[in-house]
Amino acid sequence: MANIINLDRVSKGYGPVGQLLTDVSLGIADDDMIGVVGLNGAGKTTLLRMLTRQEEPDDGRVTHRRDLRVASLPQRLDLGATATIRDIVLGTAWLDEGFGAEHEWAGDTGVRTILDGLGMGYLGLDSAVGPMSGGERRRVALAALLVRSADLLILDEPTNHLDLAGVAWLAGHLKSRRGAVIVVTHDRWFLDEVCNATWEVVDQTVRAYEGGFAAWTLARIERQRVAATTEARRQNLLRKEIAWLRRGPPARTSKPKFRIDAANALIADVPPVRDSVSLRRMATARLGKQVYDLKDVSLRGGDKVLLTDVTWQVGPGERVAILGANGAGKTTLLRLLAGQREPDAGTCKVGATVRAAFLSQELTELPGHLRLLEAVEDVARRVKLGDRDMSASQLAEVFGFTDRRLWTPVSDLSGGERRRLQLLRLLATEPNVLILDEPTNDLDTDTLASLEDLLDSWPGSIIVASHDRYLIERVTDNVFGMLGDGRLTHLPGGVQEYLTRLASGSAAQFGVGESRSTQPGGQADRAAESSGLTPAKVREGRKELSRLERQVSKLTQKQKTLHEQLAQAAADFSQLAVLDAQLKSVSAEIQATEEQWMALAEQLPDQ
Repeated sequence: MANIINLDRVSKGYGPVGQLLTDVSLGIADDDMIGVVGLNGAGKTTLLRMLTRQEEPDDGRVTHRRDLRVASLPQRLDLGATATIRDIVLGTAWLDEGFGAEHEWAGDTGVRTILDGLGMGYLGLDSAVGPMSGGERRRVALAALLVRSADLLILDEPTNHLDLAGVAWLAGHLKSRRGAVIVVTHDRWFLDEVCNATWEVVDQTVRAYEGGFAAWTLARIERQRVAATTEARRQNLLRKEIAWLRRGPPARTSKPKFRIDAANALIADVPPVRDSVSLRRMATARLGKQVYDLKDVSLRGGDKVLLTDVTWQVGPGERVAILGANGAGKTTLLRLLAGQREPDAGTCKVGATVRAAFLSQELTELPGHLRLLEAVEDVARRVKLGDRDMSASQLAEVFGFTDRRLWTPVSDLSGGERRRLQLLRLLATEPNVLILDEPTNDLDTDTLASLEDLLDSWPGSIIVASHDRYLIERVTDNVFGMLGDGRLTHLPGGVQEYLTRLASGSAAQFGVGESRSTQPGGQADRAAESSGLTPAKVREGRKELSRLERQVSKLTQKQKTLHEQLAQAAADFSQLAVLDAQLKSVSAEIQATEEQWMALAEQLPDQ
């Protein structure tokens, strides 16, 4: 193991943005697999650009091992409109750093393996890049990096526009290749699967941790606990010093100078407030009994058949995930629900009280000619947030945009900040149905946690197409797959069942269509008839089961917290009595909820 890149006291800043990194010293070994995390705008992309020497630091230096080969995937690509896949992947139309000529790779079967693994097996090597979608162009660029032998691979958001199978393939490929990898990604499963170290870009520095996302999360919590204890001691000492200094104006002049200097040092040492995001639920319009009712719907995307004679219902409060490979038609289905297109056949009825908000993958809908505050006011000048009536500037602050960012042009925002602004504008319309197309793209891990917390308590309906396992498993109750057979298939086993079916190549064998079909003789109807319940009652019962499961999970977490508080208050008998009473109450509530769940589960038919 040897160092290939060293950063020695590196600092970097930009005029309108301010200082991003200060006195950062790091080393990269030849077998490191490093995940880079941090808030949007903290300096992650700037750090990568300095590692590749695309930008020079303001202070300090970046040194590379002699003859080091570095390949990088940036956020923004310029592949050339007339280039073909062959030019990009096998030639030097995009990468010209001397990684190898076409003849070295043309006979390599690994090239086709990489293209297939990234979901581009349907494209020929002579396909032009110009007409491709942004996701396809990004996968072409990623393939160009993976077919080359680099000592260090630097990837900025490589999982964007990859489906679940593509993310799993890329993780396996990176683990099996030789050389170091540095990756910025929002995909927490990917970070855990691939990385053996994590860099957190925060407070103008970079903190290094061993392990992937889970290990970093635990280490960060411990660091915050220690910092909170230190800060509590500092604040206590600060209060004593200030009280001593204020003990009468006449006495102040007679205080020993070293005591005054010590107190001033404490006051000056107040750390800056971190730019955090706390997404809170805005006012939501009342939702009636009907949300979406699709009957015999067929959809096409160009010459490709996406759905055929699909009958499907989405009820109030339902949380649905749509899975499928890139090009399966997930976005087309969401656009149908959002009212942006009509079905090619059949009907799509929308409830009279539905007020839907559609978060698309594209950021072009943001008004780039406006400043951030103007873009918020363009949607709503005042918004009801909880029990508070807030102005546009106050709302922007809740979403992590500080005063100095309010007058930043939208076009100058980072990808993550623009995504956060897009979400802000969406929620400001006070919807009761959220239609989310890849909502996790470009968001940092802290914002993702806040988004999941918001969606977890959302009272309306949620329909989301995503390749993020964490998001799907936390905020949705039902998973449906578009497996290429023209049907919308219910997947009771969730993400794992979807991957299993893809691996076995038996979508058609399993594809029974809609497991919750409202057609006469459908699976859900037959199950309902066998139990003596109407299909509507069965759906309501299963929805209640999901609610009870989430309630048990939250109560169990509360129970765990109380146990920890009891351990910490072992010497405080009055506090122990209070906590013990709370613990007994929570335990009783858990037992009652579990009994309610079991009683309801016995009444319902098997899925």
